[in-house]
Amino acid sequence: MIVFTTIIACSKSTSPATTNPPPPPPPPTPVPTITPIINLPNSWYYSSTLNNGLPTGMQVFTFDSIFAGRKTKAFCLAFNPKLNTIDFKPVLSASIKTPSSFFAEETGVVYAAINGGYFGSNQSFSLVEYNNVVASANIKALTRTFNGANTSYFPTRAAFGIDATGNASTAWIYNTTSDNQTIYSYPAPSPNMLNVAPQPVPTASFPVGGSLWNMNSAIGGSPMLIKNSAINITDNEELISINNTTSRPRTAIGHNANGIVIIVAIEGDNTSAGIAGLNLNETATLMQNFGCTNAINLDGGGSTSMVVRGSLTVRPGDNGVERPVISAIILKQK
Repeated sequence: MIVFTTIIACSKSTSPATTNPPPPPPPPTPVPTITPIINLPNSWYYSSTLNNGLPTGMQVFTFDSIFAGRKTKAFCLAFNPKLNTIDFKPVLSASIKTPSSFFAEETGVVYAAINGGYFGSNQSFSLVEYNNVVASANIKALTRTFNGANTSYFPTRAAFGIDATGNASTAWIYNTTSDNQTIYSYPAPSPNMLNVAPQPVPTASFPVGGSLWNMNSAIGGSPMLIKNSAINITDNEELISINNTTSRPRTAIGHNANGIVIIVAIEGDNTSAGIAGLNLNETATLMQNFGCTNAINLDGGGSTSMVVRGSLTVRPGDNGVERPVISAIILKQK
């Protein structure tokens, strides 16, 4: 009996109780696909952080890679001016202040601020026009040495504008009236050159092919970088010398064949990070890589700055300190 009982006890089943398997984990939340509003060159990426809070039709992209054979860092802001929801607002200050201050002091819903054109001694040397009112003209006369004497030259410098219907364009321009409210554009710049006798003061009929440039809002700079899809750097004709062939911070603005406005800020003068910047030809090539059919150079060097939703993008060239400027481009809600 003892042996039999032991055998029976040992023959009892020791299998664990049946349990239900755990439910499968939920599928991952799909990441929304962002369709860029422009064709992105290699190594340019959509910036989720900087795009937070921007409206439909405006996007920001970043680049931190090798361009033109060296380390380059840059930011691109693109927007569609035909949506009529984004206000392109060039502004002129009574005194110099940083683009971050332009951003902070602007009323309404502000998306970005970018440095504008050239200046000196609290005076703008570049066109600033908003809502058909010209606050400042592109410089109308320059003094250069000719035959050993100081001589006045009258350059037609580059400008970028958007008309009342949202069409963007670039032109070589001249403010022909004393109040600067009448602007003529020309299919080619007045052919000024250093060490050559100056060309006449531009008018409606000179240079050839002049026509009224009726932009709702515009910003001036120099030189032209791209015209009619071809790189066309007219720094000689525009009598502009801005370290043209050396690597510096740069700011440029243009548009592609679809009318999308493209603004680029290129970091430079950052020796600790090995980021020198680009020269004018490299800047034009970069803009062409974005598909720009027309583009101009804005003030650069230590003036280059792009502020998006209150945050600086490129490191300022003045030892990391943002430079006060006289004009800026504000992008805000209409």
